[in-house]
Amino acid sequence: MAVLPLAGAPPGQQAGGMGNFTQLLDNNARFAGTDAKDKVPAIPFLPNKQVYILTCIDPRVDPAATMGLALGDAIVARTVGGRANRSFLDDLAWISYLHETKTPDAEWFEIAVVHHTDCGSALMADPELRKGFTARGFDDEVLRETAVVEPADTVPADVQAILDAPAVSGRIKVSGYRYDVKTGRIEQLVAPRSR
Repeated sequence: MAVLPLAGAPPGQQAGGMGNFTQLLDNNARFAGTDAKDKVPAIPFLPNKQVYILTCIDPRVDPAATMGLALGDAIVARTVGGRANRSFLDDLAWISYLHETKTPDAEWFEIAVVHHTDCGSALMADPELRKGFTARGFDDEVLRETAVVEPADTVPADVQAILDAPAVSGRIKVSGYRYDVKTGRIEQLVAPRSR
C-alpha cells in the first residue's frame, strides 16, 4: 500500500512520521546492492586519494560533489566555517598517531583546508547576534574567531594552526583553498607545506 504525503505537511514529511530520511534509507538500500563499498581502503586512515579535507558543514560545499570524490577517496571533517577548532585538531592528532604507529612506512595524506564564500559562520562576526548566543553559555571570543568573513584571512590562519599543533605529525602536508559558492571554483590560497 502506498503512503501518500499529508496535505499541508512540510516537504518530505509523510504520514506515519516518515520524514526526509526515509528516502535516504531507500538510497542506502540501493547503495548496499552495489560494489562501491568493496572499493574502500583496507586501512581507514589511508584514504584512496591520500587527502584529508577540512571544510564547512554548509550543504552547498559537499566535497563529494564539488571535488568528485567517491566513497573511500578522502577523510572529510566538517566544522562550522571549516575551522580547525580544538575538536578537529584532536581528531587529526588521533589519526596521525594511528598512522605513525600502525603504518609508519606508508605514504602520508595531505590536509586541505577549504573555506568558502558566503559562509553562514560570518554571522558570528555580528556582536548583537553573538550576544544572544553567548547568553546560552558560549564563549564570545571563540564565536568571533570562528567567523569566516573572508577565506583569504581565515584559511592561512587555520593552515598555520594545524602546522603548529604539537600532537599532529609534522610529516603531514597542509594546504589551503577558497571555494566560491557562486562559480563552483576552488582557488589555492596556501601551497602545501609541512612543519
